[in-house]
Amino acid sequence: MTLPDDSKKDTVLIVDDTPENIALISSFLIGIYRIKVATNGKKALQIAASADQPDLILLDIMMPEMDGYETCINLKSDPRTSDIPIIFLTAKAQVKDEKKGLELGAVDYITKPISPPIVLARIKTHLQLKRVRDFLKDKNAFLEQEVARRIKEILNIQDVAMMAIVSLAETRDRKTGNHIRRTQHYMKLLAMKLKEHPRFKHYLNDETISLLYKSSPLHDIGKVGIPDCILLKPEKFTSEEFEIMKTHTVLGRDAIVSAEELLEMPVHFLESIREIAYTHQEKWDGTGYPEGISGDDIPISGRLMAVADVYDALISRRVYKLPLSHEKAVAIIKEGAGTHFDPDVVDTFLEVADEFHNIALTYMDNEEDLKLEV
Repeated sequence: MTLPDDSKKDTVLIVDDTPENIALISSFLIGIYRIKVATNGKKALQIAASADQPDLILLDIMMPEMDGYETCINLKSDPRTSDIPIIFLTAKAQVKDEKKGLELGAVDYITKPISPPIVLARIKTHLQLKRVRDFLKDKNAFLEQEVARRIKEILNIQDVAMMAIVSLAETRDRKTGNHIRRTQHYMKLLAMKLKEHPRFKHYLNDETISLLYKSSPLHDIGKVGIPDCILLKPEKFTSEEFEIMKTHTVLGRDAIVSAEELLEMPVHFLESIREIAYTHQEKWDGTGYPEGISGDDIPISGRLMAVADVYDALISRRVYKLPLSHEKAVAIIKEGAGTHFDPDVVDTFLEVADEFHNIALTYMDNEEDLKLEV
């Protein structure tokens, strides 16, 4: 003969300080449910929070030390036990008592003397409702995990696609590799420092700073459209060549606009790249390019990128110039406050200038990079 498997039965916790009541309730639950017993509220809390939790609790109200109401409050305030349905089983039959019990979170309220068929029916109903809630809770948890996985997958694809484009840019101009890495870290450092600044805190939150960090390597992506004879020229540009070089901001902007049109929906990541690519050569006094906009009309991302880009250009070696010292580069940036750069961005740059220098040293150009420029 095969014995019934009690492990598959729902568990009911009976909480009552009177042995006769426990015996009576157990007599019609036994064989249908697994039964656990607690003779006081403290013991009930321990059993409810154990690894082998009850599926439902039958709770008396009139008990010494901790009554049923207080026990219910404790059960509902503990995340481990808050979802266990509670049915008050009590001699307190006044409407105000029932109202209080239901307001505390009980799913039902049954007064004594009890009718076993009614109690069994109520237990069955609330266990069925609990199974539905548990199913929906598990389903929601699964869906949340799946959404998180998909989002992570999309972000990884986004990052890989960005790095592929950056690598493409590096094949055109090999000296840009460490420049990209340095400016990326400068950008994040400035943004983090300005996060609580009154003029910038509406824009610089954690999400935006992450976008700036990821998208700033593409600030010069438009240079892939500049002819090699100009992009790789080993000396200063003529005025005509410089006009062509200046179009890299428009080329970068147009490439991102084309991508956005294909998607037919706004994408913050692409918006960030577009802004940086198009506006990082604008100047605070309106003498920059491509549009000659000034002041706060220049997007914040472009203003931050301008400081990061110019600082790195100043300290970097080029075939037509020697690198400037960190101190000289800082002095030039300081001098450009209010003309080339947003004054508040410069003030913040000066506060973290030593950290800029550390970033520059960490990602300094190696000998192979320098040979490619000779």
